[in-house]
Amino acid sequence: MPDDLLPRLISLAAASKKTGKMLSRGAFDELDSGASPTLSELTETLHFSLGDGRIWLNDQRMVLMQAQVLGRLRQEVIDAFGVEAAKGLFMRVGYMQGVRDAELIQKRFPNEDLTHALAAGPRVHTLEGFVKVTTRHFRFDGKRGTYFGEFLWEDSSEAAEHIAHYGLASEPVCWMQTGYPTGYTSTLFKRPVIFREIECVAMGAPHCLVIGQNAEEWGDDAPERAYLGLEWKRTRPTSNRPIPPPTETEGEDTPEDEAPLEAVGQIVGVSASFLRARAMVEKVADTEATVLLIGESGVGKEVFSQQLHRLSARAGAPFVAINCAAIPDNLVESELFGVEKGAFTGAVASRAGYFERAASGTLFLDEIASLAYAAQGKLLRAIQERQIERVGGTRTIPADVRVIAASNVDLADEVRAGRFRQDLYFRLCVFPIVIPPLRERRDDIPFLVSHFLAQFKQRHRRTCRGLTHRAMDALLAYAFPGNIRELQNLIERGVIFADAGGQIDVQHLFSGHEISPVFPQHLSTEGRVRAYGQTDQPLPAQAPGRITSAEDLAEAEEALYRDAMSQAGGNISSAARRLGLSRAKFEYRLKKFALSGKR
Repeated sequence: MPDDLLPRLISLAAASKKTGKMLSRGAFDELDSGASPTLSELTETLHFSLGDGRIWLNDQRMVLMQAQVLGRLRQEVIDAFGVEAAKGLFMRVGYMQGVRDAELIQKRFPNEDLTHALAAGPRVHTLEGFVKVTTRHFRFDGKRGTYFGEFLWEDSSEAAEHIAHYGLASEPVCWMQTGYPTGYTSTLFKRPVIFREIECVAMGAPHCLVIGQNAEEWGDDAPERAYLGLEWKRTRPTSNRPIPPPTETEGEDTPEDEAPLEAVGQIVGVSASFLRARAMVEKVADTEATVLLIGESGVGKEVFSQQLHRLSARAGAPFVAINCAAIPDNLVESELFGVEKGAFTGAVASRAGYFERAASGTLFLDEIASLAYAAQGKLLRAIQERQIERVGGTRTIPADVRVIAASNVDLADEVRAGRFRQDLYFRLCVFPIVIPPLRERRDDIPFLVSHFLAQFKQRHRRTCRGLTHRAMDALLAYAFPGNIRELQNLIERGVIFADAGGQIDVQHLFSGHEISPVFPQHLSTEGRVRAYGQTDQPLPAQAPGRITSAEDLAEAEEALYRDAMSQAGGNISSAARRLGLSRAKFEYRLKKFALSGKR
C-alpha cells in the first residue's frame, strides 16, 4: 500500500486540537515538544507596571518577596504552632495558589484541551520562582476518573530555607509546593487529586520527587486530607519541635482516633471561609462556652455542632438535637424541661425533657429564632441558673448541659423587631460562628462531590463512574439556594439515575425544579418555552395605602405574601422564588402570619 494511503496516526492531544472537542483521556507522552502554552507564552502574561507598584500575572496581581522572608515566616509559624499546624497552613496556601493559576490558564488559554492545560501547570509553577519543575509523566482518564503523575523538583526554595533554619529533616518539607499541584490539578480535573513528596532535598536527596494521584488511591494513610481541610484533624499538635524523628509508638491510633471518616465529619472543604469556620469550632470546642451557629438553611450547622461536641470534654456524654420550629408552642416547656407525674390529665408517669436527656452532654437547639417568646424566658433562666423544673413539678433539677444554638436568620434583626429576647440573644451569642453558604466556597464543590459520590455509590449499590465535565461545570455555576443539603440531594439523585458503569450528566442532576445553568429554560403551564424567573403574570407592585406605622407595614407584608402564594397556586417553593427568598426564610414568614400552602 502506498505511503500516502496509509492511515495517519495522531496523538489524542492532536486529535483534540483537530476536532475542537475536549477528550476525556490524555497523557504527557502524547504532547509534542514545545506544546502550547509554552514557558515563553506564559511569560507574556507577566507584566510589571513600573512606577505604581503593581505586578500582574494576566489579571492577577502578584508581589515579589525574598525567599528568606518567607523562610523566616515559616520558621516563626513552626516555632509558635508546631510542625503539624505549619504543614497544614503552608499546604493550604500552596493549594489556593494552584487553584488561582488553574483559573488563569482556563481564562488565558480557553481553547486548550485538558492535556495541554495540565502540562502548563509545571511551567507556571517554575515561572513563579519557587522551584524548577520537570514533568516525568502524567496520564488521566476522565471517564474512569483516574489521574497519575510524577514530577521532579530542582532548586526548591522551600527546602533550602528549611535546611538553613533546621538542617536536614527526617521527612519531606516542601509543604507549600506540594499543595500547589494539588490545587492546580484538582481544579482542572474537577476531582480531588492529592500530591505527595516522596523524596526531598531537605532529607539529603539529589532532587525532590513528587507523585500525584486520586485522593482515594492514597487510602487511609493520607494526612493531606486533614491538612487541606478534607477531614477534621483528630488530635491537636503537642510539640513544637521541627520534624521530630519517628518513634516506636508514632502512628498508633488512640481509641477515639478509630472513628470512621464519615463519622468524623461529613462536610469537607479547603476554601478560606470554610477553614475559618472550622478553626473557630476547634478553638472553642474544649471550653464550656455557649456557641451560636449562624448560617443559611442547609449549610451543615448540625454537622458542625456534632463535630464541636466530639472535640469537647463532653464527647462521651449524649448529644441531643432538637428543632425548635417543630415543637408546637403549647408543648415547648414540657419538651424542653419534662413533665412531672400528674401534671396533665392522664399523665401516669414523669417524663424527662431534652435538658435531662442531654445531662453532662450537649444540647443543640436548631432554628432557635422560631421558639415562642414566652418559652425564650424560661430557656434563658435554665441556661443562666443551670437548673430546671419539670412542668407540674416543684423541685429543681440540675441542668449540666452545654448549649449550642443555631439560626438561619439574623437574631439581631429579630431582637430589633421585638420577636426575640435581647437578654437571651446575648446569652447565646457568647461565641458566634458564621457557617458560609456553598456559593461562597465553590472551591470545595469538587471535594464535596467526590465525598458524596463515594458515599451514595456504596449506600445504593451503584457503579456509576463519576460526573461528566459538563455536569461538573453546571454544579460549579449553580447558585445552590439549598446549600450543601441540595448538593447532597443532587449527587444522590445522579447516582440513582445514571446507568450502571456510566457517568452522571446534567440531565441526571437537574431533573427536579432546580434551575440548570446549562439548560436555563423550562415549559410553562401554557406550554411556552420560558427562562426561569420569567412568569406569565408578574406580581403587581402593590402599595396598599401609605405606611405610617408598624401595623401598616405588617399588613403590607402579609398582603405581599398572600399575593405570592396566590400566584404560585399555594406552592411554597414557587412563591419563594418569585419573591427572591429561600424556602426556609419564606416558610418562617408564612408561619409568622399564620399562612400555609402546599409542601
